[in-house]
Amino acid sequence: MFQDISVEELLELQQKRELTLVDARSPSEYEESTIPGSLNIPLFDDAERAEIGTIYKQVSVQAAKDRGLEIVSAKLPAFIKRFEAIDSRKAVFCWRGGMRSKTTATVLSLMGIRVYRLAGGFRAYRKWVVDTLEHFEFQPPAYVVHGYTGAGKTEILRRLKAEGYPVIDLEGLAGHRGSIFGQIGLKANNQKTFESLLLHELLAYQHSPYVLMEAESKRVGKVVLPDFLVKSKEQGIQLFIDMPAEERVKHILEDYKPWEHKEACIQAFEHIKRRIHTPVAAEIEGCLREGKFEGAVRMLLEHYYDPRYEHASKQYDTERVTLKAANVEEAIEAIKQRIPALQPEERR
Repeated sequence: MFQDISVEELLELQQKRELTLVDARSPSEYEESTIPGSLNIPLFDDAERAEIGTIYKQVSVQAAKDRGLEIVSAKLPAFIKRFEAIDSRKAVFCWRGGMRSKTTATVLSLMGIRVYRLAGGFRAYRKWVVDTLEHFEFQPPAYVVHGYTGAGKTEILRRLKAEGYPVIDLEGLAGHRGSIFGQIGLKANNQKTFESLLLHELLAYQHSPYVLMEAESKRVGKVVLPDFLVKSKEQGIQLFIDMPAEERVKHILEDYKPWEHKEACIQAFEHIKRRIHTPVAAEIEGCLREGKFEGAVRMLLEHYYDPRYEHASKQYDTERVTLKAANVEEAIEAIKQRIPALQPEERR
């Protein structure tokens, strides 16, 4: 028979890379939010789940079970083969640790495939995330990277993370760059997904000597940062990357690729053009429509983003350290000179 395990036990095994998590819920449920790192092997697809739900409400519980059994029986061989292809220990979960995960675990056990089942399902995991974040006390001091729009802050942090430095990539976790144009070319995460990803990062870095993060506002795209993280950021050591405007324009063009998302850029600009002096706004819009993206970016920096950044940066009471850099590579080296060196065992 299968064995039920708690959220804490499941995550410990996953962290040790001893376990593959399998979400047995429908594809739309999985897409909406899941446990990070999980595979989706649904017992029922979205249409089948809706059909069974309708029978459950309009006919009877037994009729819904009978229809569910009929559906599962027809695709059982292929369903089992997908689990057999996973070359590790496995844990399965559904929404409440109910019928779908129990059926999956029972069938796999009968076929000689050992599997755990998450007690309480995804709902129990979600409760653990909310409760843990609510009472979280983050210990490492923060080094917060500032800079005008286009200074390559995200690229800088991601390169440092790749070298093993403790970096919390808030934009990466949010799936959003944090500006009105921030979702272009990306898939923004919802609050549930963001909180799950964030909590796993926080736990991984809880004993680091410090963390690096970008100077984001409390809201990044669709998601909101927890108050303790905002406080940590505001009390951290502020590093300001001073980079030439031409280099920033180049970064924005490379990152956003506006020629591939022209209509999305124009639509995003509609949300802010009233905040820009009318003749300048008209010129920016004209450049966007004509494909003169370099000129549009330069004017957006000069007339919108740089003035707003100056205003927003005044919220920080702590003194900031200015690091002049001609490009991303120089900025990375400048940051390394300002942060404590890591011991080999401290690198992730």
